[in-house]
Amino acid sequence: MRVGWGFDAHRFGGAGRTLLGGVVADRARGVEATSDGDVLAHAVADALLGAAALGDLGALFPSGDPRWRGADSMGLLAEVVSRVMAAGYRVTSLDATVIAQEVRVAPHREAIRERLAAVLETDAVAVSVKATTTDGLGFLGRDEGLAAMAIVVLERA
Repeated sequence: MRVGWGFDAHRFGGAGRTLLGGVVADRARGVEATSDGDVLAHAVADALLGAAALGDLGALFPSGDPRWRGADSMGLLAEVVSRVMAAGYRVTSLDATVIAQEVRVAPHREAIRERLAAVLETDAVAVSVKATTTDGLGFLGRDEGLAAMAIVVLERA
């Protein structure tokens, strides 16, 4: 069994929308990012890479590389899953937390769980998605951005 932890954060800004696990969670504002800025997909990808000791998201998809401008984060996550599986592992559990003051996860939770489970090639019952605020503290509490943390458990396939 292998365990990995991931984190990502982005500030709000620009046109677009806010994605969480490939699901539109806020249509009114986007985030500043090289890719589509899906903090949840990024945190999960880094957790997977860490658990399999395959580096990190920035090494695979550097933000300075124009190929990743506007990239679909769930597509990047699928590429990470492919690499993790090629290394001989499968996902047995994901626990993730979105940290945001105003963006609400609850109305989208089941869709996010299903979407993540499909990309991770596991059952939705193995995917937990939670949310919290910082009660007004820091950049997250001032609603200047959002963040996500994820922990995954891998087993040998």
